[in-house]
Parts: sequence; C-alpha cells; structure tokens
Amino acid sequence: MTTGTVLWTPPADVLTTSRIGHFLTWVREERGVEVHDYPSLWDWSVTDLAGFWAAIWDYFDVVAHSQPTETLADATMPGARWFPGATLSYAENVLRMPGMGDNDVVVYSYSQTREPVVLTARQLRDQVRRVAAGLRASGVGQGDRVAAYAPNIPETFVLLLATASLGAVFSSCAPEFGSRSVIDRWSQIEPKVLVAVDGYRYGDKEVDRRAEVAAIHAALPSVERLITIPYLYESGDWDLLDGDDPLTFEAVPFDHPLYVLYSSGTTGLPKPIIHGHGGILLEHLKMLALHHDIGSGDRFLWFTTTGWMMWNFLVSGPAVGAAIVLFDGNPGYPDLGALWRLAADAGVTYFGTSAPFILACRKAGVQPPATVIRGVGSTGAPLPPEGFRWIYEVLGDKPQLQSLSGGTDVCTGFVGGAPLLPVIEGVISCRALGARVEAFDPDGKPLIGSLGELVVTAPMPSMPVGFWNDPDGRRYFEAYFDVFPGIWRHGDWITIGEDGTCVITGRSDATLNRGGVRLGTSEFYSVIERLPEVMDSLVVHLDEQDRLLLFVVLGEGHELDSKLRGRIASELRAALSPRHVPDEVHQVRAVPRTLSGKKLEVPVKRILTGTPAAQAAATGALADPESLTAFESVVPPA
Repeated sequence: MTTGTVLWTPPADVLTTSRIGHFLTWVREERGVEVHDYPSLWDWSVTDLAGFWAAIWDYFDVVAHSQPTETLADATMPGARWFPGATLSYAENVLRMPGMGDNDVVVYSYSQTREPVVLTARQLRDQVRRVAAGLRASGVGQGDRVAAYAPNIPETFVLLLATASLGAVFSSCAPEFGSRSVIDRWSQIEPKVLVAVDGYRYGDKEVDRRAEVAAIHAALPSVERLITIPYLYESGDWDLLDGDDPLTFEAVPFDHPLYVLYSSGTTGLPKPIIHGHGGILLEHLKMLALHHDIGSGDRFLWFTTTGWMMWNFLVSGPAVGAAIVLFDGNPGYPDLGALWRLAADAGVTYFGTSAPFILACRKAGVQPPATVIRGVGSTGAPLPPEGFRWIYEVLGDKPQLQSLSGGTDVCTGFVGGAPLLPVIEGVISCRALGARVEAFDPDGKPLIGSLGELVVTAPMPSMPVGFWNDPDGRRYFEAYFDVFPGIWRHGDWITIGEDGTCVITGRSDATLNRGGVRLGTSEFYSVIERLPEVMDSLVVHLDEQDRLLLFVVLGEGHELDSKLRGRIASELRAALSPRHVPDEVHQVRAVPRTLSGKKLEVPVKRILTGTPAAQAAATGALADPESLTAFESVVPPA
C-alpha cells in the first residue's frame, strides 16, 4: 500500500451522494456486474471494454440519430473501431444541458478586457443557432474547417458548437500565440473561415493583435471569410455571423472529426491531432461526471486558454448539466489571489488549475477567501506533496483535490482521482476508468512499484481519429506505437503502486540518468523549489559529457552565492542521492515554458549541445521566447 499522509477521505454516504456511486449501483443492477468499489469497477472497465463503454453510452443516455451495431468492432491499436453505425452530434449532446431550464445560466464569463457576460441555456442555444446559420451562409458544410484566434470567451464556445452542429471541423489558437506558430498549425488544415479578436487585455496591459490577424489571414489562402470579434476595440463584424435558420444538428459518424488539437510544437510542425465527436463526448461524460463528480448545480472553472486541451475539456461541462465559468486574462493580476477571489464571487464549486499555479500561490503566501469549492483539479505538471498540503491548509478539509495527468493526444486524463478514493499527498489516486494504463520496462514487461514508461495497453474511444494529412497513418504510428507494437507509449515516466495509486515523474525523454540511477525531473524540482529563495528551476543532463546542470530563477533580493549553492547541494544529496548534486548551478531570468506552462527541458538540452535556439523549439509556442534564446549564452558546452 502507498504510505503517505491522507488529506481527504470519502464521506460515509459517498455511494449514495456521488455520481460514480450511482453508476456503480446501476452497473450492478442493470448489467449484473459485481462491482462494489473503485478497484473492481476499474478492473471491469479495462477488461470488458465493450461492456464498460456501452454502459457509459446507456447510462448517460447519449442522443444518437442512429444506434451502433456494436460497441468495439476492432480493438487493434492503432485503428480501433468504436461504435460502428452510430451517428450523433457532440453539439447536440452538449446543448441538451441535462437538468437545466431555459432560464438557468449556463455560461459565466469573466475578463480583464470587458465586463462580465452571462448566457442562459436559451440564449446559448439561440447564439449557436444564429452563428451556425451565418457559417452555413458563408459556405461552411460538413468537413470544412473553422478556425478561431480567440480567447476563453463565450464567442469561442458558441463558435465551437455552431461549427460542430454543421459537421464542420473546429480549431482554436489562443491570441497570445505568435503569428508564425498559428500559421504552422492552420496551414496544415486549411480553414475556410477565420474568426479572430482584435486584441485583449492581460492584466493592465493592452495587447493589439490586428497585425497578427492580418499576417495569419494573408498566409492562409484557404480562408474565404474573416470575421472579427470586437473585443479590445469597437469595430468588428461578429454580429453579422447570423441568420434565421432553425437550430439543427448534422448527424455524423462516431469518429467524424470534431476538432483538431495540436502538440505543443516545440520542434518541427505541431502534430495536428484529430478528435472525433463520439470519442470526445463519451470520454468527457465519463471523466466530468464520474471522476470529477460534476453535474447539475455545479459551476465549473478550469483556468485555461483556448490553446490548451483543458479548454476543450472545460466546455464539455454543460453535457453533464454543469454551468461553466470562463476567465480570460492574467491570473496573477493584480496578485495571485485574483483567481481565488473570482471563484468565490462566481460561486465556483469545482476549481481547476495547473500545478505551477498552485505552487506559485503557495510560494506567494496566498490566502483564498471563503468559497463553496468542493473539488480542485491540478494538471499540467506533477503536483508535489507540498502542493497537496497547501490546498488543504488554505481551503480546509472539504474539497477533494485531484491531481491528474493525460494529454492533448487523448483530450483527457489517463490517471487522476475519484470520489470513492482518498487523497494521499503527493500521489495520483488511480488510473481512470476505461484507461488500461501500465508501466513498462524497456523490454515491454509490466512493472508494479518501479519506475517505467507510461503505456496504454487497450484502446480508448478518445484516442485520436488520426493526424491531419496523414493518409497512411505513418506520423500517427510513429508518435505512439513505434516502440511497443500495438501498445500506446505516451512518453511519461510513471510508477504504479500495488494499490493502484500513481506517481508521474516527468517526461521520459527528459529523464536524468547518472551512474544507472534514473530520476524524473519532477522529483528534482520538488526538492529545489522548496527552498524559499528559488522561484523556479530547470535541470538537464548532458549525457555524452555526463554533466548535470541546474538553472534557477531566484526571488527578488537573492543572489546565487556560495552559501545558496551549498544549500542546494546538501538538499539534493539528502533528499535524492549524491549522484544528483549538479555539477554546475546557473542563475537565469526565467525558465522557458510552453504557453500551457510546461518546462522545456529537451529544447534547453538541445541548445546546450549546439543546436541554435531557433531550431530547438518553435518560439511562437512559448510563453517567453527570450527565456529560451538566453540559453545560447548562459553556459558554453564543456
């Protein structure tokens, strides 16, 4: 069993008060499957794939225009065939909004650019109807692409649903993406319609994006119509995307493309990952309702931009009956307590964010106001024990904290939490239902209790339909299946305990390995960033030179002197091993990160071994491109 401090335990009546408890009972009564707790439910979900996913379909009463002839026609990966014969619409299932009346508010939108906006269920459906009519009048039909260069605001959500209702394909990029990064993405899918904001405010800073929009438009000859949302300025033609057609839903096959998401794109062209209507719908129904216990009466916020898959996850909230809370702006303005105050004001019941945000709040001594938050989600990076403890120190013992890990590739989590399981500091509670996650050694043998490659040994409905412009599936195969035949290799290190708990320790391509001792980078950061002087850090191992380099960002008024170097060395030696004391420690202004907050160990490693920064990563995908180019001069190769 996992040892560690238990921070939260399920209430005694969890089987009758939680959605997963109701599902457990339903499976026993309606399917005759003897499941009584989470481990038995998970085991059934990954051994009887067809039975489990058919149960999800029926339990959530998926709206379909034609029913499937079977659940899983072919379980071979890649290429598993789910729900053949079924036709449906993701948009129709989201807009059903179970448990909501026409006048119930379904969207609460907050922004640093304009005043708050709310939409009732009736207003949301009407806006989707009008925008769908406008797209149809613009020549958009089944399979055409609609691109949004827009932030986390109601218009972007409406555009997604309107596009999906036509059987067209949606793609979004956050407006903080540089034009080159956007063009690299959308030149691959050739959108017919481009919808863009003219700018936005980030904190107290106005960011004009009209030049970027013009550059993107000029570089995409496929665009037949450009629509501008008047967000920062007053002129725009979003309201002209209108019409009198009734709201209808194109019935499409289960695996019909819904949207295209992109890998972070730190090297080469970003992978254009196609997700299907049915797979996304079923996966999000399962995850939001059964794992996060979100439903009618909830207000669901996840801090995200439209360039991160968590936005796509967030906006499925109405499909399980929840209202969604959108926020666009700087979560640290005027201070790191701003998002917590917004959550209190908006009545947020489920608060999702990233591990770096939680750790930054802890470091800054944030004290959130009293809230009705009963669930907290953390993703984007491993959350160390001190992050777990901080949540319970400042929010009390009521909320369930769920640390989860997954990816853009499946638009969900492979591992996470569940209301039936306790929260133990520093560990992820479980493997998700329907996700047969295992840890493999280099020979492809499963491991328990030891670090291994995170693999998925059975198909999931939300695995990609494929990559765009990859007719023979070669790029898709090489991305996930070329190491272990027929097995999805995700690229993370994971340790799975005998009790099913999990610890993710970073990307397998960024692992530190000295003298046969292998260590994920997250464990390293957990030690270093406990030091009060250290605000952020990044570590790389130059294999051929056997040099371990640590880079630190220090708080104001601190300097990297011999005393601090000594403390860093002693902390690492005591917590990890003498082999993990760095050969060199360097101070940097900032740690390079993607726009979704992931540290860029691999591109830094490339730069330090002679690759120019411009070739090491696509700078348009970075939050602060100069933070990466600075490594060209920060330390010469030995």
